[in-house]
Amino acid sequence: MTENTDKPVTNSITWPFFLVVSMMACLSVGLPSTGFAACDDIAAPGVNWSGCDKSGINLKNQDLSGAIFTGIKLKNADLSGARLVNAELNFSDVSGAKFDNARMAGSRLVAVHGVGVSFRNAVLDRASFSRSNLENADFSSARLNGAKFYEAKVANSNFTQAGLKDASFERAGLNGAVFDEAKMASVSLEAASLEYASLKKADLTKANLNRADLQGADFSGADLSKATLRDAVIDDAVFENTKLSGATWVTYKRCRSGSVGICQ
Repeated sequence: MTENTDKPVTNSITWPFFLVVSMMACLSVGLPSTGFAACDDIAAPGVNWSGCDKSGINLKNQDLSGAIFTGIKLKNADLSGARLVNAELNFSDVSGAKFDNARMAGSRLVAVHGVGVSFRNAVLDRASFSRSNLENADFSSARLNGAKFYEAKVANSNFTQAGLKDASFERAGLNGAVFDEAKMASVSLEAASLEYASLKKADLTKANLNRADLQGADFSGADLSKATLRDAVIDDAVFENTKLSGATWVTYKRCRSGSVGICQ
């Protein structure tokens, strides 16, 4: 007689596999989940409050370095003096919030809604505000060296005496913004809109203002030495006592050394 070859396949392989999977599932029970937001977690470095509503919260002087606040609501919250180095706040709502004196170098605030937010005296070197709405914001005396504001809406905001060396405002909306006495060496304002903005006594040496809309802007007493203004719109702009040595004018003309107020 021949053996029946149609016997069902044994589970000698699948059974041990099932045991392994079951044991792993059991071991995972009770372990804390990492990388997921828990809105009731305490404020601490690296905390993940993504999507949480923390409007009006008081986080003054808290250490929140590396925190993940993607999509968080921080309307009217107080984070004055907080440490938010390399924090993630993309797509968040920080309208009316206070970040005065906060330490936020390397933080990311892309596509943020922040009308009326305050960053007075904050350290924001290399921070990114690209495509954010920051109208009527206060950046006075803040340090923003290397910060990026690509296509950001920053109309009527205050950057008085801010440090903006190597910062980028390409295609940003800056109508009515105030940059009086700001340190803006090598800043890029290419194709930005600065209608009736105030840049009195600002340091704009080697700045890029090519194709910028500077209609009615006030550069009184500013230093535009070696800056470039190719194809910029300068109708009604004020250049009283403005240093223009070595600047490249709207007509591509190179201003002579010692030019003040007029590109000679």
